[in-house]
Amino acid sequence: MHVWTFLEKYDFTDKTIKPFCTHEGSGPGSSKEDIKKLCPNAKVKKVLSIHGAGLKEAKDAIEKWL
Repeated sequence: MHVWTFLEKYDFTDKTIKPFCTHEGSGPGSSKEDIKKLCPNAKVKKVLSIHGAGLKEAKDAIEKWL
């Protein structure tokens, strides 16, 4: 909810948002769609979703995403 409040408070018009998350099997859920609703004038890129148990091996995925 902290991120939600942050996104509601600021104007992200013409900004690019690159969301990321860690999880234990649930994936990003509806994160991208939720962000698009809160920031309709922003460019929302694909969510980088990393399984928490695989975080140590995620360096290549993180670098590619960046």
